[in-house]
Amino acid sequence: MKKITFYQIINQTLFDLMKRNKKIVAFGLGIDDPKALFGTTKNLKKKFGDSRVFDFPTSENAMTGIGIGMSLNGMIPIMTHLRLDFFLLAMDQLVNNAAKWNIMFGGQNKIPITIRLIIGRGWGQGPTHSQNLQSWFSHVPGLKVITPSFPSNAKNLLIDSVNDPNPVIFIEHRWLHNLEENIKFNRREYLIGKSKKLSSGKELTIVSSSFSTIEILKLHKILKKNQIKFDHIDLMSVKPLDISNIFKSVNKTGRLLILDNSSHQFCSISSEIISQLILRKKNIFRSEPIILALPDIPSPTSFFLTKKYYNSSTKILSVIEKLISKKINYNRNQLETTLHDVPDKNFMGPF
Repeated sequence: MKKITFYQIINQTLFDLMKRNKKIVAFGLGIDDPKALFGTTKNLKKKFGDSRVFDFPTSENAMTGIGIGMSLNGMIPIMTHLRLDFFLLAMDQLVNNAAKWNIMFGGQNKIPITIRLIIGRGWGQGPTHSQNLQSWFSHVPGLKVITPSFPSNAKNLLIDSVNDPNPVIFIEHRWLHNLEENIKFNRREYLIGKSKKLSSGKELTIVSSSFSTIEILKLHKILKKNQIKFDHIDLMSVKPLDISNIFKSVNKTGRLLILDNSSHQFCSISSEIISQLILRKKNIFRSEPIILALPDIPSPTSFFLTKKYYNSSTKILSVIEKLISKKINYNRNQLETTLHDVPDKNFMGPF
């Protein structure tokens, strides 16, 4: 077993992939700066040179077009944006070229490009620097959308993404980068389109992804002490979506809570899950399913306003109480011990 952080496993996997395949190139704004995109691209340029690892001018649409051109000419680009928000300037290239090219030309030309987009709240980033638009990308035919939660699945998901013959959006929550996990890689699994059950029980189904999964994990001990047995399903990708695994669970429990603490409810992955479940079985729910997502307003910049904007652990537990009609005993003062918008005391932002 080896203890490793999320950013280290991304960095290590990029090294391994680029070492094995000389067609892989990595580029993006700040990819070779001292912070190395939260450490994920550290020493890549030193190892592979500036012809395979390079920074790029602030021109997102052009950068994506160049990546698509590389893909069409036998290269495998890994493109990274420090914030997902910046990538909005490249939506034309993504939607009208990358996602459609393979179909438009009869499957003769693949676009094997992986686009790493970093999301996450905190440090007063406000409305234009803290968005998660996973639902947008999932709506576009031809795109896969990946949402890793742990170092252990980030490795295989990144390998799967880079090896995929078509474009993949790889969404990383910046609050995950310093997450540590003991890992033993003894088997290679294909994970795109799959989910993972992190706990089992008959009372309730909880579905989450990315950092929302970690927020639920923090409550596992409290729920266990209160003898609440529940299925916790971690979505490792949201497109394709492992609706079959969710259906099996909800068909058993009849109760569903979806935590998506980084995006909005309307036209969301969460609402799509409920829609798909009802289409499969109209009377699947014993009680009304609950989505905990963001309010239908942009994220505030103010530290004080964001405290009410994002769903707290206390709010999550109160919703679980409502779903299972059972009081949960816990110490509220001990539960909310960290700042709600600073994930790591050693890094205070602004990125």
